[in-house]
Amino acid sequence: MRSTPSEAIGWRSHGLLFVLAMMYADNFVGRQIIAVMIEPLKREFGASDSAMGLVSGLAFAAVYVLLGLPAGRLADRLPRTRLLAVTCLLWALATVLCGLATSFAMLVIARMAVAVFESPSTSTSMSIIADIYPPHRRSFAISCYTAAPTFSTIIALCVGAWVVDQYGWRSAFFAVALPSLLISAVFAFVMRDPVRGRFDLPHASHAAPPIQSLLGSARALMAQPAYRCLVLACGITTFSAYAFAMWNASFLVRSHAMPLQYAGILAGLVGGTCAGLGTLFSGWLTDRLAIRSQQWQIGIPLIGHVLGNCALIVYLLWPRDILLYAGAVPVPSAMLWCALGSFFSVWWVGPCFSLLTQLVPAHRRATAVALQTIVSTLLGVGIGPLATGLLSDALMPMLAEESLRYALLLVNLTIVIPIFLLWRTYQHLTAPSRLSAYA
Repeated sequence: MRSTPSEAIGWRSHGLLFVLAMMYADNFVGRQIIAVMIEPLKREFGASDSAMGLVSGLAFAAVYVLLGLPAGRLADRLPRTRLLAVTCLLWALATVLCGLATSFAMLVIARMAVAVFESPSTSTSMSIIADIYPPHRRSFAISCYTAAPTFSTIIALCVGAWVVDQYGWRSAFFAVALPSLLISAVFAFVMRDPVRGRFDLPHASHAAPPIQSLLGSARALMAQPAYRCLVLACGITTFSAYAFAMWNASFLVRSHAMPLQYAGILAGLVGGTCAGLGTLFSGWLTDRLAIRSQQWQIGIPLIGHVLGNCALIVYLLWPRDILLYAGAVPVPSAMLWCALGSFFSVWWVGPCFSLLTQLVPAHRRATAVALQTIVSTLLGVGIGPLATGLLSDALMPMLAEESLRYALLLVNLTIVIPIFLLWRTYQHLTAPSRLSAYA
């Protein structure tokens, strides 16, 4: 690792990380706020659970998957802060179009437009973060970035539920679009693009990358066994994570007989706060343990998956009862398990993204993150909510309103696959051919 003076990581780096996190938070509010719109949208457009799974997931994910890799290639070649300035502006306009939709088909098309302009955000941001923080501080920096949207779940579900209840779902979309306009201006006129490869190892190549097709670049990356297993582990994790996040408020409405506004408040405050704290804690813990052994970048996610999955199973099976009243809000006893599940289930985020940035050179970093984001978006944002809706509809004749409970349970059990894939990643990283580079 290059010897870098500590003063090089100062307010400019932290300020850029803050703006990136705010952009990601606003993007995530735009995704998650649909969770408290599911019931109103179903009533207005006469949609089924399967159709809501489409608009809340697959309509967004299909476009994101198609454009994610070209967006990563753009981030590897263009000034990244300027790219984000343009896409944030267009994202805000597309979000406004969602609020202007007069039919279900128009809403689906508008959601696809949002995906077009959001596609460069994660890959570009991760590329920038890798160039403003060294590897031994990167897990926590990435955790700060990824914790922003988990905390923003509080806004999406709590404030969003109140806005939807008081002013309608269209006003909620308009409110979400406003912050992105300010963020676009900050990227355009204040922030500067950091030097690429600033903290790469001395022997890493900084020469211009050979010209490859997009598919050729993807094949080259996926040919690396450790990268391939890590990407698939992250993707399948998001399959259950996004499904739970998108349907949790509806689960509380149906299985715990809660009003929508209170369900949104609890899902946001409990789930969002605990997930945010878990993300920050796991990033901080990984940076400290990884000084002793880099293998903790795999160990922390594995521990989180096991503990988080056990807690979420208990949460989904817990019977209907009330633990206490927080003012006028009834709090089910099951929310204790929701808090534990939310805290541990995000322990994979910071360590896995940090490890990913260390597996690829600087000139391929945004493309590599884009490919990972494509897999996660397809499986998580796209298929996760839709599969849950389909399972819920299929179980409805047998289980009535409890169908969603067992649909979420079945989807949650898929976490055993990422556990296996993370173990395979560990084996590839500790193979004799990789030990010197990984150490």
